[in-house]
Amino acid sequence: MEISSENLLPIIDSRSPDLAGLINRQFFYAEEAARVEEIISAVRLEGDEALCRFAREFDGVELVPEELKVSPEELQEAYRQVDEDFLAALRLARENITAFHRKQLINSWIEPDENGVIRGQLIRPLRRVGVYVPGGRAAYPSSVLMNAVPAVVAGVPEIVMATPPGPEGKVNAHTLVAAGEAGVTEVYKIGGAQAVAALAYGTQSIKPVDKITGPGNIFVTLAKRCVFGQVDIDLLAGPSEVAIVADETADPVYIAADLLAQAEHDPLAAAVLFTPSAALAGAVRTELAVQLASLPRKEIAARALGARGAIVLTKDLGEAVELVNKYAPEHCELLVSEPWEWLGRVENAGAIFLGPYSPEPVGDYLAGPNHILPTGGTARWASGLGVEAFLKRSHVLAYSRQALAQTGRQIVKLARLEGLEAHARAIEVRLRRRKP
Repeated sequence: MEISSENLLPIIDSRSPDLAGLINRQFFYAEEAARVEEIISAVRLEGDEALCRFAREFDGVELVPEELKVSPEELQEAYRQVDEDFLAALRLARENITAFHRKQLINSWIEPDENGVIRGQLIRPLRRVGVYVPGGRAAYPSSVLMNAVPAVVAGVPEIVMATPPGPEGKVNAHTLVAAGEAGVTEVYKIGGAQAVAALAYGTQSIKPVDKITGPGNIFVTLAKRCVFGQVDIDLLAGPSEVAIVADETADPVYIAADLLAQAEHDPLAAAVLFTPSAALAGAVRTELAVQLASLPRKEIAARALGARGAIVLTKDLGEAVELVNKYAPEHCELLVSEPWEWLGRVENAGAIFLGPYSPEPVGDYLAGPNHILPTGGTARWASGLGVEAFLKRSHVLAYSRQALAQTGRQIVKLARLEGLEAHARAIEVRLRRRKP
């Protein structure tokens, strides 16, 4: 594949009509959605038998129901296969992720007032959650930590991981060790839509969960959408994306490296630079060609840059940040001379990275913030995965007889206004009845 700066990353003006298509990204998967529904129905009807059939069809491995769950012996063998440097890095990442997410914990509270009313909120962890981790021939131990550690911090007692098996019917050793280190309590060798269905509805071998979290391919995402309501889900993850805001002080070498770090994920990944500097734009395009030439996944990255990437020339940094808020990216990098001055103006982003030494991969692996983040513009209203995703709230209310007497007439008024007579009478019967 011939690579040159001319066939990489189009440069467009902020007033160009092409900008609307860049910002309003949408995907339609009607054919895949129909297939996902078929898979979910099969798992609901056939249970483990369907899981084993799909493992053979999609993963190319022969499994029997007794082999779906990872055994303690398999976990011990995985520990023997990984080196100490990996374990040290994994444990440092776990410590940082744990420390970050502990600050997200919220407390129960009970508050009485002088009128005899007690209001409060009870916070409890979910009982059983399922975490999905991509697998097969690839290894994503970082995704294990990002899924499971917040659940552990929240106090979830049962954390069930589903991940596709590799060619020999085993889970990647690094992924499995990450599960052991993160506090996962059960691991199953299942992937794709069938894994989501098994977690949501249960099978002969797998008890259903209350919530499913974690990113996956389009079949996983569509399956999560289908089972929502039977269980809760975290978010519908789309292709990875980064938006970089840069001024003339930014290093084009850093920018090119960070754009490629997103583009190598997937041909549908998005990598966009917003800058008022035409000189920087040109330098970045030149540097992209240089770095891309030696990248192992250069074909994937080049396709992503050409299809869903761009350099947007803006009139100033203010307009660049305004466009980022419209774009609402998964990741936003501020490579400007004074990034902290601009932080407060970024309203829509899954995660924000400030300055030249905070590239997005730092957040992907080690720093502590979660890398499971909203994509496709959903950062306008959605947040990244955190401890609160694994907690539920119960509201608490206790009225004294005196407190009900003080406000009962107003409650009756509102109930009858809405045509709910029994509601009104449930108050009146207490107001008329003599104190026992």
